[in-house]
Amino acid sequence: MTTDRLDQPRDLRRSLRPHYDPETFGRLSERIARFLGTARFIVYMTVFVAVWVLWNVLAPAHLKFDPYPFIFLTLMLSLQASYAAPLILLAQNRQDDRDRIQYEQDREAADRNQAEIEYLTREIAGLRMALNEVATRDYLRAELGRLVEELRERR
Repeated sequence: MTTDRLDQPRDLRRSLRPHYDPETFGRLSERIARFLGTARFIVYMTVFVAVWVLWNVLAPAHLKFDPYPFIFLTLMLSLQASYAAPLILLAQNRQDDRDRIQYEQDREAADRNQAEIEYLTREIAGLRMALNEVATRDYLRAELGRLVEELRERR
């Protein structure tokens, strides 16, 4: 029984569908996709296939479980590929989402930096204008020197 009250949690519903945490599954898929893109995976798969083929070619007849043309090996590799492709796509989609968020954050930071630079530029321009109106030390010395000369001439 569900409730429409906000101060009470909803009752849990039983479902026949399995429950999984999408975030955990996404992290797992990224780890698998990262592993599938390594030289180590290629070496492991090469060794696995070579051992499989050698066993089924060189082993005694009663120990062979997948004789030539290796139908079971083909099935296993197809199954591995059918799981690998969606996991890789899921990992790529998650990376695209992270890249999109990072791009938006970078754009916002760039906009803030641009606004700060414009503000500082205006402040510097204002200070330069104010300094042009303020008497500098050299200007005051020159004026005082001129006044001293005028006073000496008057005496």
